[in-house]
Amino acid sequence: MEETVYHQTIDRLKHARIRVTPQRDAIIQFMIASTAHPTAEQIYDALSPQFPHMSVATIYNNLKLLAELNLVEEMNSTDSATHFDFALEPHYHAICTNCGKIFDFSYPGLNDVEQVAAEKTGFKVSGHHLEVYGLCPDCQLLLGSK
Repeated sequence: MEETVYHQTIDRLKHARIRVTPQRDAIIQFMIASTAHPTAEQIYDALSPQFPHMSVATIYNNLKLLAELNLVEEMNSTDSATHFDFALEPHYHAICTNCGKIFDFSYPGLNDVEQVAAEKTGFKVSGHHLEVYGLCPDCQLLLGSK
């Protein structure tokens, strides 16, 4: 699946007449493979040995571009850093209010939420986003709560 997503992503960039530089390609591959919702700094740390002249600004600029193309989602966590998530498939996020970890989950019950919103509001809906907040299992143990 990752290989197909990669090729579809490259095709979308080419269709938008966006050049696929080696750095951009590495960022895309990193984001597709990542399940950790990395920050730009984390991506930089991972890729800088391979690209010693690449800056954090290059990472941010590429992530912003991918977000504008709806390939990457920008997320704010409780750790005040901006995290990024490659949109392999529609999903939602549960964010720990203590440690800031972000977990993906799907909920098929919301598959038609955009259609329902459009019908009830008259909006031409372009997308939706859901985050839930609470304590992750590790923090529940650490803090002695359930």
